[in-house]
Amino acid sequence: MKVYLDNGTTTQVAKEVLDEMLPYFKEKFGHPLFLYSLGQEAADAVERAQKTIAKTINAAGEEIVFASSATEANDLAIRGVAHANRKAGDHIITTKIENPSVLRPCEMLEKEGFKVDYLNVDSQGFVNLEQLQKLINEDTILVSMAHVNDEIGTIEPIEEVGKLLQEQKHKIYFHVNAAASYARVPLDVKQMSIDLLSLSAHKIHGPKGVGALYLREGTKIEPLSYGYISMFPLKPGTENVPAIVGFGKAAELAFDGFEKHVEHMRNLRDKLMDGIEKRISYIVLHGPRGEKRSPSNVNYSFKYAEGESILLHLDLNGISVATGSACATRKLEPSHVLTAIGVIPEIAHGAIRFTLSRYNTSEEIDYVLDVLPKVIENLRRISPVKPGAF
Repeated sequence: MKVYLDNGTTTQVAKEVLDEMLPYFKEKFGHPLFLYSLGQEAADAVERAQKTIAKTINAAGEEIVFASSATEANDLAIRGVAHANRKAGDHIITTKIENPSVLRPCEMLEKEGFKVDYLNVDSQGFVNLEQLQKLINEDTILVSMAHVNDEIGTIEPIEEVGKLLQEQKHKIYFHVNAAASYARVPLDVKQMSIDLLSLSAHKIHGPKGVGALYLREGTKIEPLSYGYISMFPLKPGTENVPAIVGFGKAAELAFDGFEKHVEHMRNLRDKLMDGIEKRISYIVLHGPRGEKRSPSNVNYSFKYAEGESILLHLDLNGISVATGSACATRKLEPSHVLTAIGVIPEIAHGAIRFTLSRYNTSEEIDYVLDVLPKVIENLRRISPVKPGAF
């Protein structure tokens, strides 16, 4: 049996998405900038995708800019706003548990002379609003954080953060990385007072190589690259029309029956968590429980067993999972997210992340719960580190 439980890293492309994309590789291959019929057909397809995606977050179609990935969207949002608003201030706030696609642009800005503060989080990964308020000063121009932490599933209090920023005496832009929450947790950019929002297609059964940036009308931002401008001055270059079409279709499918999809994932999540806790001892749950946890995320450390070994043994049984940081699975050092929430290295090294999608089944979870305890038992039997060591 094959069971794919690494949907937080990437997802299978839905058949309906692929079918929607295929004509734009051959029959509808026009350049969207040009006025002849093939070009306008492509431009119309891009605009339809804009409107479809915008509707899912309560935005306007023209506020959606397509990028090559959520990583590029994050970089554009953070460095683009920082460069455009430097005369107003040079201070940025983010958190210690962000994805590298947020942390690395912030590190680059520090090299340029910007000041970046990294919020602490508690043992479940939640930011402290009081600390955020204390860090804000007259030079603060941007706050950037994830809606859902892609590793431990924590749903941050984004609406409360947005409200806090709205109450400040000067404009502070609010950027949210929603790659891990989109199509899993409700999003409303107006209600949450979000100025910029990053999205990814391949996390919602769309194609790889396309992401989107929601840009609230009036946001002061500069492009990061320059050259041939097609439909988006902020993002020069010819649009990847087939991928954009696929993104739009993936969003349509994900939000058609959104509540049903979320309930399905949540039920599978709870079944997996209950089964793990009943059948396996010496475990540590990372992140919160219940409504404050992503419906698709499960992350446990299995003490006295190495995460890489667990991953490989599960793979031998047809089960795909992730270990450590979702974007650093080839590294042996402890996850920076787990370190930030206070997990010691010995426990962090045994962390496994399971991420679900609407295509997973209850039968697949049964299979995982049959295989996983045997894998852990076998690995602990041969481990030089025995129970009680930490």
